Amino acid sequence: MFPSTFTLSSSSSLLLIVQHSAASPRRGAKMTFYDDIYPFYSLQRTSFIFSGRLLTIILVFLVLAVSLLLILPGIRGKSRLFWMFRIIISLFIGVVIVALNFTNDWAEAKMTTNATYKSFSNAVVNAEIGLHVGLYGINVTLKGNPVVQFNETINYNEMFSWHDTIEKQYEEALEKGLPNPILYIAEKFTLSSPCGLIFQYRYSGRYASATLWTAFCCWLLANILFSMPVILYAGYMMMATAAFIFFSMASFSTIMNVPQCVFSIGTDSFETTYSHSFWLALATGVLCTVIGILVVMFNCMIPEKMKEAFSVGVDSYEDEDVSYGEGYLNTVFLDGVTISPLTSKEVLSAHI
Repeated sequence: MFPSTFTLSSSSSLLLIVQHSAASPRRGAKMTFYDDIYPFYSLQRTSFIFSGRLLTIILVFLVLAVSLLLILPGIRGKSRLFWMFRIIISLFIGVVIVALNFTNDWAEAKMTTNATYKSFSNAVVNAEIGLHVGLYGINVTLKGNPVVQFNETINYNEMFSWHDTIEKQYEEALEKGLPNPILYIAEKFTLSSPCGLIFQYRYSGRYASATLWTAFCCWLLANILFSMPVILYAGYMMMATAAFIFFSMASFSTIMNVPQCVFSIGTDSFETTYSHSFWLALATGVLCTVIGILVVMFNCMIPEKMKEAFSVGVDSYEDEDVSYGEGYLNTVFLDGVTISPLTSKEVLSAHI
């Protein structure tokens, strides 16, 4: 980094290095010191706003919803309202199942405390520290209170994924010079940590994600069966969808069985608890269970009405009276022929 000709004493060398780095900053960077805090980020950072994957999933299902709702004007009578609710509820279940794989708030913990900001510095900042656990990794947030302290914007949101080796991500975080609270929490999930959180969290997340994708397959199959004259099996598949959602919750809940590792920062500490995605999965599972039970029950009690409601397996000849207009016979060709009136069944068989 520096010329090898710098052969001064330790104190003089350090002073010369500081002057050299201050005199030749990187392009667009402001390498200055302020109260012993080092601005490792050369450019202004922008905080995390919204997950790109979640945005893509929501847009795809919105397009599907709009496309399916465009057919409603072509449906007559009261069945139009039934089809609207059917489309909305079905797509809601589908988008929730897919989105839950990519959310980062199955479990979380937050606290506001005074903590050391950076290494080799005595500067203490007041900030809100958060840990957000997902199926594929964790998010660690640090937001100053106020956001601007020591002439720097304190608003971090760092992602550590299970896919890659978290040790490598932790080393990159050290090279970036991330604040101490973020490094402290990330270190708890490394392989060398005595807490051993990485093993349980990673495998629990993988099994929970696998069962959620299985629930999504059951949801697709249920929608296909609802369009066929097998409404009973569609109800069974909705209950299977609910079962796999509950299995994913049970898999993720195993993280609470490991010895809880207390995160102590400053004078405060916190532990993770279930968060929004976990309770959303529970609500979606209950909704699928209720739909499945109602479909099976109504199909056993009033099967014809169920087929009519879902517009499947309805025979027009059985459901409506067929009226035939008056016919006229040429009596010239029918002398001596006995004519008996045709019954509706004979007319129907003649048409077939």
